[in-house]
Amino acid sequence: MAKKDKEKTEDKNGQTEDQPHKESPERKLFPVVGIGASAGGLEALEQFISGLPDKSGIAFVIVTHTHPNHPTRMPELLRRKSGATFVLIEDNMTVETDTVYVPPSDQDAIIENGVLRLQERSSRSHVHMPIDIFLRSLAEERGDKAGCVILSGTGTDGTGGLRLIKENAGVAVAQVPKSARHGGMPASAIETGLVDYILTPQEMADQLIAYFQHPAVLKAEIQKNGKPPGQLAKILTFLADRTDHDFSQYKKNTVIRRIERRMGVTHCSSIKDYLTFLHDNPDETHLLFQDLLIGVTNFFRNPEVFTFVEEEVLQKLLSQGESNEKFRVWVPGCSTGEEAYSVAIIIRETMQKLDINRSLQIFATDIDANAIHKARQGVYPKNIATDVSKTRLDSFFTEEENHFRVNKKIREEIVFAEQNVLRDPPFMHLDMLVCRNLLIYLESAAQNKLIPLFHYNLKAGGILFLGTSEHPGRFEDLFTPIHKRFSIYKKRDQRSPLSHPTPFPTGTKRAPRITPQKSRSGDADDGDIARTVKKKLLQNHTPACVIVTAYGDIIYFHGKTGKYLEHAQGKSNLRITEMAREGLRHALAASLRKAAKNNEKAVKSGVRIKTNGGRVHIDLTVQPFMEPSMKDHFMVIFTELPESLFDFERKEEGAKEVPGKEAARRIAALEQELSDLKADQRTTQEELETSNEELKSANEEMYSSNEEIQSTNEELESSREELESLNEELSTVNNELHEKIIEVQEAYGRITDVLNSTGVAILFLDNDFQVRRFTEEASRLINLIDKDIGRPLDHISHNLDIGNLTDKIRSVLKQMSHSEEEVQTIDGHWYRMRIMPNRTDNNRIEGAILTFINIDSQKAAQEKLDNSFHSYKRFTEAIVDTVRESLVVLDADKQVVMANRQFYETFQTSPKKTEKRAFFDLENSQWDIPELRQLLKEITEHDRAFQDYEITLHFETMGEKLMRLNARRLRDKDPDQDRILLAIETITQSEERPPTDHKG
Repeated sequence: MAKKDKEKTEDKNGQTEDQPHKESPERKLFPVVGIGASAGGLEALEQFISGLPDKSGIAFVIVTHTHPNHPTRMPELLRRKSGATFVLIEDNMTVETDTVYVPPSDQDAIIENGVLRLQERSSRSHVHMPIDIFLRSLAEERGDKAGCVILSGTGTDGTGGLRLIKENAGVAVAQVPKSARHGGMPASAIETGLVDYILTPQEMADQLIAYFQHPAVLKAEIQKNGKPPGQLAKILTFLADRTDHDFSQYKKNTVIRRIERRMGVTHCSSIKDYLTFLHDNPDETHLLFQDLLIGVTNFFRNPEVFTFVEEEVLQKLLSQGESNEKFRVWVPGCSTGEEAYSVAIIIRETMQKLDINRSLQIFATDIDANAIHKARQGVYPKNIATDVSKTRLDSFFTEEENHFRVNKKIREEIVFAEQNVLRDPPFMHLDMLVCRNLLIYLESAAQNKLIPLFHYNLKAGGILFLGTSEHPGRFEDLFTPIHKRFSIYKKRDQRSPLSHPTPFPTGTKRAPRITPQKSRSGDADDGDIARTVKKKLLQNHTPACVIVTAYGDIIYFHGKTGKYLEHAQGKSNLRITEMAREGLRHALAASLRKAAKNNEKAVKSGVRIKTNGGRVHIDLTVQPFMEPSMKDHFMVIFTELPESLFDFERKEEGAKEVPGKEAARRIAALEQELSDLKADQRTTQEELETSNEELKSANEEMYSSNEEIQSTNEELESSREELESLNEELSTVNNELHEKIIEVQEAYGRITDVLNSTGVAILFLDNDFQVRRFTEEASRLINLIDKDIGRPLDHISHNLDIGNLTDKIRSVLKQMSHSEEEVQTIDGHWYRMRIMPNRTDNNRIEGAILTFINIDSQKAAQEKLDNSFHSYKRFTEAIVDTVRESLVVLDADKQVVMANRQFYETFQTSPKKTEKRAFFDLENSQWDIPELRQLLKEITEHDRAFQDYEITLHFETMGEKLMRLNARRLRDKDPDQDRILLAIETITQSEERPPTDHKG
């Protein structure tokens, strides 16, 4: 969810807020659409322009891949297809509506403040991305009034610019790949999942015009009423129910712009209609969710900031840690992973400079599951070369067909996981926390929740790395700024938990605990109380009484207590001191305290109580229970006294006092009452002082205990948070391992498919000759099924006409060599069997590998060749036998290989006496002539043939013969197999001439 920097302002808390692109009073912003095309793009452009009306209210800029040395003819070619105005861009040209602009072939176009500017092409021609260059500037310039169209072309140019167009609430259109001559560029755009419309070029113009003419009804309603409509909250609630993500803490203007954009795409005329559309179209929920989550990021965003971090921050931070200590980093809102990989690269580069080899672990999280999946793959288009230097590309990336892939070593150091930073548990004990351009999209309340949490997650001296438009706001006392403009801060060691409490998210929604209310009647059962009370009353007396707890709550009534107690007005309350009638409360409270303190009966005599229309006097008795079942309970007994004892109080006020006995008794009563009041006051005062001392002591103990509890609570909270974080890490690592297992399974499946497709039977055995793995073809030769894995090979029958197969395998493992031979199956098929040891990377033998390659076709060809050879041999021999001359074939040692029939008949000999014998030993060495030896030797050594060499030999059986000899060399592929063909012609008498005299 990392975002690209935009125009921002600060709110009242010092936090930044992204602002929509404002229309200045001088100029009214109208839509501008960038059109990107490459190979095969001219045809698509002609189709697009042919559907463009003369008046659209939109300006179009066409950017193509052109050769810098060939001037573009694009305006001339397109002008014939539409009545719109076509202009070749010149520097500082003002953009106007209903105009199509084309840049020169040797310069790149950008747009700033409504003006088209030209800049020299980059010297790095292999990464020249003119479409991305223009679309990036267009996104910053026009915001939600920007659009992009990606037409036919190869490569990925335009994909990066499209992301920025969407980030700024613009519209994205791509050509249907099947309709494009080259579908690489539109397919790359579509793979981002950010394209709003996938259309043919003829349909695009009408769709763009309809989109930009859609009224901004939501903004108009907010401006009219001064607040968002009620349906906005319903949309966010609906989205939260469907996606489990609450966007109510996002900046309202951001959310409104995204919803307004989706209303334009879906052609909803009101927010009420859009809410209905959401309910009726489940796919739209996902599209709106993705729109709100657009995470536009790139490698090494703000390069000067990364350079500063690498040189001024990481070198110190890495040097301070222990060499065996893991360096931990968290990157929340990582989007598709570019930020996380950038951080990993600069950390590794810094370690190389410092010659440090610490273990690195980076946690990269985001709430977008699709983005996390792409980040794990580490595959990015080739246009990242505009942001990543060639040195880094060579060191940390592998170039593949149409993209770059992050090297495996870097990918394995980063754990990507789906996480909501506002809800799920964070990662703890961090050396660095990189959260760039996430806070700007959140409301102040969410920002104020995250900053203290980030402080808590970092180690002492850890680094907080924010976006250039973000800072801690009112929590600056938690951090020491390293570079304010770059928003890099260091955690301060001191903590202030009271001033800045850390809201620790747990990721769980706990149901409120429901504690059953304790019955006000206490723990004792009513039946037990009644029986105990009756027993007590029978033992003593049976006046009206109540049973109360140590806190004064009445749990049982006995007798008529209405003269002494009454319910107070308001909420029901059974506290006895609250129910006591006038005159009773003070004496009752004092007696309860005395009885509870001394655990003995307390009696108060002559207590005067005001009743309805009169007064009564009672003796008040508070007696504690000694029974275990009634411990800490008291019986309050009301004993009413005869009123005759207090008749003097009934005399009317103002009556003349009569001196004497009656007056003395009244004075005595008053004095007694005053004495009791003084005693009660003294007792109350002493109790109050004692209570104050006890309260003070208890307060100190409570304060001390509270501090201990608070400390213990903080430790428990810290432990719980660490456990939550550890659990989150384990869950994250588990997810990553799950992904790895899936990748391994997929790779294993692909390897199995490849092996099966080769048609080669392969059997893997362990050192005990037990089956470990086999291909499908192997099951046809050896009767294997899946359940046979782990069984010894000797226990399984096979279809090979071969014995002692395991002995052959054992011999191979013993000799540490391989064996190869041809074997035949029972049904007559031939295979080349190869047995070899199974060696691991560390040269350890883990069994044997048997491969069987079908050679039926080779055998058939060999048999056919043998037959042809024999046929040819017979044919050749027949020809040789028909020759009238005597022919002899000699090898290099002058031994007879073969001779023809004429030779045997002429010299009256046989093959048995001739073949495989030295030629010069034939006929009693008649042929052993030095000159002939020399001639034959020169044939062998110097390849010199001879002709018409005449000799006369005398044979015992035939007499003297005059012969003419011819000889030449017969060449073979193997020089050692060369032969000599010797032709012997017997000269008749008519042909005789003086012969050379060679007598045997």
